Amino acid sequence: MLDIRFVRENPEAVRENIRKKFQDKKLPLVDEVLELDAKLRAAKTEANELRANRNALSKKIGMLMGQAKKDPAKLAEAEEVKAEVAREAERLAELEKLEPELDAELTKRMMTIPQMIDPSVPIGPDDSCNVEVQRFGEPVVPPYEVPYHTDIMESFNGIDLDAARRVAGNGFYYLKGDIARLHSAVLAYARDFMIDKGFVYHIPPFMIRGAVVNGVMSFAEMDAMMYKIEGEDLYLIGTSEHSMIGSFIDQIIPESDLPITYTSYSPCFRKEKGAHGIEERGVYRIHQFEKQEMIVVCRPEESMDWYEKMWRYSVELFRSLEIPVRQLECCSGDLADLKVKSCDIEAWSPRQQKYFEVCSCSNLGDAQARRLRIRVRGADGKTYLAHTLNNTVVAPPRMLIAFLENHLQEDGSVTIPEVLRPYMGGTSRLEKKK
Repeated sequence: MLDIRFVRENPEAVRENIRKKFQDKKLPLVDEVLELDAKLRAAKTEANELRANRNALSKKIGMLMGQAKKDPAKLAEAEEVKAEVAREAERLAELEKLEPELDAELTKRMMTIPQMIDPSVPIGPDDSCNVEVQRFGEPVVPPYEVPYHTDIMESFNGIDLDAARRVAGNGFYYLKGDIARLHSAVLAYARDFMIDKGFVYHIPPFMIRGAVVNGVMSFAEMDAMMYKIEGEDLYLIGTSEHSMIGSFIDQIIPESDLPITYTSYSPCFRKEKGAHGIEERGVYRIHQFEKQEMIVVCRPEESMDWYEKMWRYSVELFRSLEIPVRQLECCSGDLADLKVKSCDIEAWSPRQQKYFEVCSCSNLGDAQARRLRIRVRGADGKTYLAHTLNNTVVAPPRMLIAFLENHLQEDGSVTIPEVLRPYMGGTSRLEKKK
């Protein structure tokens, strides 16, 4: 959510930002916001003037009543002033009722206007305009066939989708045996990798209140992602970022505590609305998965530096697991409304002979902080809004797709990189089950 003063002083810049995000249907919101803001400020000004006048008139009534003992004519004058106070009290009551109504309408529209994007963001309407920045590692296409990821998992007796459909429906899975162990090993390695980078490990609540949901994401994202608990003001989280950023709601953080760097584990629950292509069957796009996340709360002038560090951590982790990746800069039309800048880290798929998303790093500027009222108290005693960032560390089982495809051998076995072997009981290779 933008600062209303910024919208008031820079309406054309806000409109141009909306155009860059290819959301022209939102252009009328700017004029609506300006009109509501003017009405709200006028109502507040009038109400304050009425309160000040009421105080002055109350003193005048007291003075006239005191004088009425000697001059009865003052009593009639006092009654006239009382009548004026009553009329103004009626108007003040109207304004006090109007103010929250105007404020709610203003806030509703302000929360729909997208965040100002960084000047470096490439302009384009959708993800087809995302820009490859650089590659890390050499993508290899082996001379033998790489099966679909669920077929690889089934060769290790490591997945049961049929049982999951019977229990929960489509979009769920059972992982078993070596594949389940590999899943847990990757998460444990990612946890320790981030701890070694100085991030504090957390396991957060897996449900959050509506006020936190509204603070961490846009209405469109919420509708597409979040599962609501019936009869409760609680939602299942789509990522632990929601709980972690939400933990700072209504807090004033001493500047000396910044930057705050957390890494968090959680299951994630997503509706995943909409139709998806054949490559998103299996365990690519599902309703439940587990993820290791990183989040940073920092000073505004440090957020772009942290953005660079965070996506590079993802690259370092995947390269340590011997998986080729690339960085893809997200274009304006592919940015969620709260994001200032974002990039994806995509892993190489030898089977598809293309890259696919495994991490998403985002700088949200002060958008979440403004919605959640997360402030920082500087050394001078003044407060300002923090900046927040988040990035995926790993999100199996999707990450397992990249892992299995890149480590699959011609005989159907899967090699385990050296850094992961301590988490797999020293195992260096997974063998197919007969």
